[in-house]
Amino acid sequence: MTGWGQDGPYGPAPGHDINYLALSGMLWPLGPADRPPVPPLNLAADFGGGGMMLALGMVAALYGAKSTGRGQVVDAAMVDGAAVLGTMIFGMINAGTWKVAREANMLDGGAPFYGVYDTADGKYVSIGSLEPQFYAELLKGLNLSDPRFAKQWDKAMWPDLREAIAATFRSKTRDEWTALLDGREICYAPVLDPREAATHPHNVARGTFLETPEGPVPRPAPRFSGTPTEAAPPARGPGAETRAVLAAAGLSQTEIDAALTAGLVAERT
Repeated sequence: MTGWGQDGPYGPAPGHDINYLALSGMLWPLGPADRPPVPPLNLAADFGGGGMMLALGMVAALYGAKSTGRGQVVDAAMVDGAAVLGTMIFGMINAGTWKVAREANMLDGGAPFYGVYDTADGKYVSIGSLEPQFYAELLKGLNLSDPRFAKQWDKAMWPDLREAIAATFRSKTRDEWTALLDGREICYAPVLDPREAATHPHNVARGTFLETPEGPVPRPAPRFSGTPTEAAPPARGPGAETRAVLAAAGLSQTEIDAALTAGLVAERT
């Protein structure tokens, strides 16, 4: 796995998630219309376009080797993977159904019925009421009966509808809205911080997080019926065995010290 790929002009250049995402065309659409694009942490290129694509590529290559008896190199470039994650957006642009502008489309915060709203206590809620039945239930849940809300797909109306919905959500706290809207066919969820996510009843019921001495960590996914992921929580957190792993890989103590100092790998003590 590399950032820029095993060939091409940028091949030997350094980079990070934000750079690969930028060159893929998938950083530009993210964020408010009146501010610079907002990087989605390092989830899209590093993990989605890199790690996940490499894992898929390895599975495909192993399957191919089993079928043909021949191996091959898997060239998993994060810039390629980030672009692939945006295939639907490129397709919609080509079809003329996605405007090349931020906060102007169905999924980028432009649609009043698909987005994040702040609440009376400074927290947030999310709605994804795209389909008409979900949108109708959203209006019922928010007690919005103004006839203008009937024009769900009239983009000229979106700014006014968004402000009306925003004002409504600001009238109650996040948890008050959750008590009113949870369980209804709205496509609703409260926006949780990472600590809250680990204790949410749904995640607790599914065992989505494992408890470790250092705090909760996500359980491996996806889940398999034949090989359940029921491993015990690690005794120590990520990075605890960094030095031992790097030494076993053949790095000298000087090289390990340099990598840790440069922040290329993380160490827990």
